Amino acid sequence: MTRKTRRLWLVIACVACLGTAAALILRAFSSDIVFFVTPSQVEASPPPADRTVKLGGMVVAGSVKREKHGETPVATFAVTDGQAAVTVHYEGILPDLFREGQSVVAIGTVQPDHDFVASEVLAKHDETYMPKEVAEALKKSGKWDPRFGPPPSAASWNTMTVQDAGKNLSAPTAAPN
Repeated sequence: MTRKTRRLWLVIACVACLGTAAALILRAFSSDIVFFVTPSQVEASPPPADRTVKLGGMVVAGSVKREKHGETPVATFAVTDGQAAVTVHYEGILPDLFREGQSVVAIGTVQPDHDFVASEVLAKHDETYMPKEVAEALKKSGKWDPRFGPPPSAASWNTMTVQDAGKNLSAPTAAPN
């Protein structure tokens, strides 16, 4: 074998090793990626049942139901982005800051019936905080336009009921002239 041929085989082997390493790293990362979805996105095209996602929105007023199965507390509540609502089932103790009308992010899976089974529920940490993903979802749904001020307060969502969440609330209101 000539020196040039050995060098070519060495370069090919290095490229193959780097490609294999990159493929393994990307595969490992893809299994750990958790996508953010809104209730309207779940209704339009739900993710696969085996895919872990983050569901963000506001807890619908009057939708929280708490039970106990043995010693385990179980909570069922609806999360809305103003256009659609998704029922969330969670086994465990809810965060202290969890309230109706407040923003929430639930991590879990979407079931075939579009219900969401959460493995973790995260609540906002003060009255001015809104997760970035929830703010983006409000912008996309037409419920908030940053040109007209800050995002709606959680108190403005307290009047939303379970019946209102099922309606299509996407009709944007006209801006005053």
